[in-house]
Amino acid sequence: MSKPLVCFPETPTSAKELIKYIKEKKTADVDWQSGKAFCLIYYPGEERSKTIREIYDLYFSDNALNPTATPSLAELEAEVASMCADLFNGDGQVRGNITSGGTESILLAVKTARDWAKKNKPHIKRPMVIVPASIHPAFMKAFHYFEVDFVPVELREDLRANTAAMEAAITENTIMLCCSAPSYPHGVVDPVAEIAAVAKSHDLLCHVDACIGGFMLPFLRKLNYPIPAFDFSVEGVTSISADIHKYGYSTKGSSVVLYRNAALRKHQFSIYTKWNGGIYGSPTISGTRPGGTIAGAWAALKGIGEQGYLEMAVVTMDATEKIRKGIDAIEGLDIMGKPDMSILAFKSDKMDIYALADELNKKGWHFERQQLPPSIHLTINYIHKDVADAFIDDLQEAVIRVKKFSVRKIANKLQVGAVKGLHKILPEGTVAKIQKRQASVDDVNKENTAAMYGMMGALTGTGDLDEIVLDFMDKINKVKDVPRSITEE
Repeated sequence: MSKPLVCFPETPTSAKELIKYIKEKKTADVDWQSGKAFCLIYYPGEERSKTIREIYDLYFSDNALNPTATPSLAELEAEVASMCADLFNGDGQVRGNITSGGTESILLAVKTARDWAKKNKPHIKRPMVIVPASIHPAFMKAFHYFEVDFVPVELREDLRANTAAMEAAITENTIMLCCSAPSYPHGVVDPVAEIAAVAKSHDLLCHVDACIGGFMLPFLRKLNYPIPAFDFSVEGVTSISADIHKYGYSTKGSSVVLYRNAALRKHQFSIYTKWNGGIYGSPTISGTRPGGTIAGAWAALKGIGEQGYLEMAVVTMDATEKIRKGIDAIEGLDIMGKPDMSILAFKSDKMDIYALADELNKKGWHFERQQLPPSIHLTINYIHKDVADAFIDDLQEAVIRVKKFSVRKIANKLQVGAVKGLHKILPEGTVAKIQKRQASVDDVNKENTAAMYGMMGALTGTGDLDEIVLDFMDKINKVKDVPRSITEE
């Protein structure tokens, strides 16, 4: 039997060696400090981050699992929930918790709806939730985990949720309607007021996923941007999820889920009173709850405050407008829909958008590639205030290069076309097996990925693509051939 490539260390490694090793490792990561990452990273600047880190470190080892042991963390969490309730126009009845991220917040909202239905709609044996097609996949994870059926409804032409279609999809098993503020793929706010009204008229819950926009939209409204109501000011909205670690600029691993009242939130909790170890009660999915995350969230909201968030919102929207105008000025690129804030996606009917993405990657830019249709997704935040012009300059050059004839482009088209043709005539799973033999995990990090993403687009929604993605996920954390200890290099 072969041993793992990396064995458990027999002796400690010095702090100097560890830090040197990690710094070298991180050179392969995206250079977000320079503002070249349009996803994953939200940074308010060094001055604002400094205090948040210091307060986070004060709770580095603390665990909020037992509030009687860390009453300060219980108080900080309650304050964060109250501040967020105020931000989202809730009253003193609103209750909430800090979670590890948007996915956990969404999981809890779905779990709460399921258990609410068990009590209030006991005739339902197969609960079902209706969502717009643009809803975040974290909902699908929640539906899978909690055995809840779901119906995705196609969007309106303006890429927003179709209220009429959602109402038409309601059945006797429906327990909740969901919408986004804004949707991640297109940055547009769904018609929350309409959807919430439908939910209320059918005695259903209504969840608003404001994970990405929750700490941007309220401040844009204060700045007189035409942001539609999306929060507890809308009658019928029963719960909201919002990520503090996105535009709230807190440390990673902090989100909040809020409910209109305490009675609804009780369905979120997990308790067991027959354990030998004592009475067990847990408010969220996580048992151990990192104290630093709670303290960091509190520090961000208190340390930045409304004034700071308004200032950053102005700067962020200025950068967004500059990038939007730059994209609009380039022939062949089209921004999808009419984004309501600093999130946008653009596509092209004139060129291979994935090839364009490859060219931008070569310049060091990092962002998400989307499908249905193929597009490039940008999440613009405060860190991009100094790089908007540079991005547009590089985008213009990349468009010129992509439009030029090359043998690679012809090969990419032939490869994607072959996959489309093979998928139609070969048995399910055959294409996946072929791709597994040819592809490696490192492919996604290569400079020329247009063909790979094009083939994935051709297989969207198929069992073949499911198998390819599952295989990729299995191999992504595979250990490379490294020395037994970092000192042996």
